[in-house]
Order: sequence, then C-alpha cells, then structure tokens
Amino acid sequence: MNNLKKLVGIEAAKFVKDGMVVGLGTGSTAAFFVAELGRRVAEENLQIVGVTTSSVTNAQARELGIPLKDIDEVDAIDLTIDGADEVDLDLNGIKGGGAALLMEKIVATYSKDYIWIADESKLVEHLGAFPLPVEVVSFGCGQLFRLFDKLGFRPTFRLDETGARLITDMGNHIIDLHLEKIEDPARLIKLLDETVGVVEHGLFKDMAKTVIIGSENNGVKIITK
Repeated sequence: MNNLKKLVGIEAAKFVKDGMVVGLGTGSTAAFFVAELGRRVAEENLQIVGVTTSSVTNAQARELGIPLKDIDEVDAIDLTIDGADEVDLDLNGIKGGGAALLMEKIVATYSKDYIWIADESKLVEHLGAFPLPVEVVSFGCGQLFRLFDKLGFRPTFRLDETGARLITDMGNHIIDLHLEKIEDPARLIKLLDETVGVVEHGLFKDMAKTVIIGSENNGVKIITK
C-alpha cells in the first residue's frame, strides 16, 4: 500500500512547476508528495513556495528545506495537492482523517487548481463508509453531540492518544459522524453549514478537478472531472 502511495505522490509532484505557490496536503499519501517535492527542491533547484495544511506537514516541509509562507502572505495558491479519505465517482470526497480538515479546506478554497492523491481503496460509489469529521468549537460541543445523536448520525468524539478529546491545530474538537452512506451530500452540507458551533466539516463537494489514483493492477491512473 505504501508503494502505491509513493507512486501517486511522485506522479503528483510532476504537476508542480517553477515559480508556483503550492498547497501541501496532510496525511500518509500527501507525505510522499511532499517528500518528492523536497527532493526536487534539493536536487533540481525547483523554485517554489509552500503553504502547509497542518503542523505535521509544516514540520516535514521545513526539514526538507521547502520554502514556506503563511496562507495570508500569498495572493493565491497555484496548485494544492492533498490526500482524501474517500472519493466518489463525481470527485466529491471526505477528508479529515488526519484532523486537519479546516486548514485543508481553507487552503483548497484559495487554490486555482486542486488535486487529490489516493490509493484505489479510497475510490467509492457512495460517500459515508468513512466517518465524516466535523470540527466544532469546544463551547457547547456536548449540545452538538446530542443534536447529531438525535438526527441519527451516530456521533463519536475524536480522541487523542491519551484518551482525551482531540484538539486540532486550530484549537477545536472533532465529532465523527458514522453515516455509512450519504444519500444527499448537498443537503447534509447545508445542514452542517447552518449549524451553530460547527466550524467546518470534511465533505468536499465540487472542489477537486483531478484525482490521481494508485492501483495494484493498473499503476497510476489520472481521473479528471
């Protein structure tokens, strides 16, 4: 599996050209992309500026010598490449398994081009088997939990390695919704967007234009919308 992730990470790095401002995604597949970018910066003198989507990616990029800027220091991002936890046939997806969905969605929103990279196991007919992460403020998060429970969303609080409620890079909590199958993503997005206390959710609709999939049998496949 790691070999597939590495293959798509290397393939994705080919989309990056000199002079670009590049959004650097978070997660195990994105880490291979960032590693390949670091190699190109060191060995090919690739001239880029990175904007990171998490503290984990920030640390990796700095270690590799990739020049970085804060999102507010750039006018726009030319291209963002990130992993996805699920991608459907319309190239909508679920993200946030690495608890970085808020930063990931902000970076994606200000990107001219946006590519997802994943192994073939992430390609699904319907979203929802992967729990949908919802980032919430700490004040009143128990009320939100009860609301989601009443709605039949089967919520669980995301916990850290100590068993306490996880705190994201942005200082919030995550409630994972175990939905199994999302029948109407647009309707769910509207509901979550209008729910007070929800900061952001991991449903990414009509954002990615290209998905690079690694497959055991077919190697690397590029799907465009």
